[in-house]
Amino acid sequence: MEYVVLVNPEGEVLGTEEKIAAHEKGLLHKAFSVFIFNEDGEMLLQQRAFTKYHFGGLWSNSCCSHPRLNEADNDAAHRRMVEELGFDTELKEVFQFIYQAKDEQTQLVEHELDKVFVGFTDRTIEEMPFNPEEVAALRWISISDLYQELALEPDRFSFWFKTALHELRDRGLLALSELRKYMAD
Repeated sequence: MEYVVLVNPEGEVLGTEEKIAAHEKGLLHKAFSVFIFNEDGEMLLQQRAFTKYHFGGLWSNSCCSHPRLNEADNDAAHRRMVEELGFDTELKEVFQFIYQAKDEQTQLVEHELDKVFVGFTDRTIEEMPFNPEEVAALRWISISDLYQELALEPDRFSFWFKTALHELRDRGLLALSELRKYMAD
């Protein structure tokens, strides 16, 4: 059984709950989202496996999951990158936000305090031996093409991805030059 770490809005740990039960009840818990970019300024998108327990088949950020009890968020992000994508890279925490979203197909509710990390890689998709139980597909996309797709078909993307993406944009962190500066600081 997998457990998530329950928190209050300030991020103080309240305990744990079995993962599916927490999503059935819509309990606030810790999570993280990783956004990986390449040197062309493209973002790595992950299509969630169609067999995922919720939001299956949607396009989302490079990697996302939940830290375990007493596991540092950064350590959890690195662990899941290897488990989902088959590689690791340097990551830097950018911000956190709280959101709530219901999957109408499964009736499960994501209610997360989500920490967002950014990183770079020069790997091609062929150099990413992703886990097919977690990931249906990967692709690199330019930011302008991404926003065109979001405008045309917003329902193909996860709620948390769209929320974090807009926050990255508002912080100026979708521009390659700003991302490089941020990673260097």
